[in-house]
Amino acid sequence: MACFLVPLAEAVITSVVTKIVEKKEKDPVPVEVSFNGEITEKAEKIPFSKKLKWLNMMLLGGSLLLAFEHVWHGEVVPFFPFLTAASNPADAAEMFGEMSTVGVAMAALVTAVWAVMLILSRVIEKRALKIGRKTAAER
Repeated sequence: MACFLVPLAEAVITSVVTKIVEKKEKDPVPVEVSFNGEITEKAEKIPFSKKLKWLNMMLLGGSLLLAFEHVWHGEVVPFFPFLTAASNPADAAEMFGEMSTVGVAMAALVTAVWAVMLILSRVIEKRALKIGRKTAAER
């Protein structure tokens, strides 16, 4: 019914946090990565604000897709109270129960997937920077 509101709320919060983090971040310093003596690319750490944008896009995309599904099934309408379950107190209790179980679980799952993405990107960054430093030292 309204489970999409929980990840949507988290997306709004991550948007605000992203703007704050962007203002505090410094420009990354690129490191040249070379294989067999020739420079192939410049590598740099991905800023945390960009990683927060990944989470934000995942949350927004899932929320909007789920909101569309709820509109399709008539659970969200274009007139007040917008959520059909909000018009009846018994249905409202069920809606809040769904938000606290399904909505929180969806938001937590998306955040957990994002955390795995952060770990993998960190491993890739370390590997690229290590190769770049090693080849820079050989020159």
